[in-house]
Amino acid sequence: MTGLSAVLFDRDGTLVADVPYNGDPGRVRPLPGAAEAVALARSHGLATGVVSNQSGIGRGLLTVGQVLAVNARADELLGGLDTWVFCPHAPDAGCACRKPRPGLVRAAAARLGVPAAACVVIGDIAADVLAAHAAGARGVLVPNAATAPAEVKRFFGQSAPDVLTAVRTALDMTSGRAPS
Repeated sequence: MTGLSAVLFDRDGTLVADVPYNGDPGRVRPLPGAAEAVALARSHGLATGVVSNQSGIGRGLLTVGQVLAVNARADELLGGLDTWVFCPHAPDAGCACRKPRPGLVRAAAARLGVPAAACVVIGDIAADVLAAHAAGARGVLVPNAATAPAEVKRFFGQSAPDVLTAVRTALDMTSGRAPS
């Protein structure tokens, strides 16, 4: 991979513990290695962002304000990211932004002023990797207990054991070095 300009992360289950429909900033807990992964990307001059489906808004379970407050707390705990983009729609809304569609990835890339093809998207489910591919970006799956076994198998060659390793691998591939 050449020309890496940005790392886009999924929020829940990738950067922070997945608390379903979380509207409480006090419940935000960074996952191990998440702050270090963000810092590593930034230390290499890469832009960073978050692309996240937040269907709780469309389902009437969360407000935009609650999601923004949770995002702000996560941003504070993770050391600051350059952009946060989320889809507020319910899964059946047919929007262009909900992952696995490419809208969030394209929007984040545009906000960062980089081509989507110069981004890597790191997430914990197939929708994250598929959204990356649909936008012309590279996707990396970081499986967790919620990741379906079929997804782990499907994206075995595009996966990393944790978010920090995922960033290191993306950096190694950009530099032409073998992954460390």
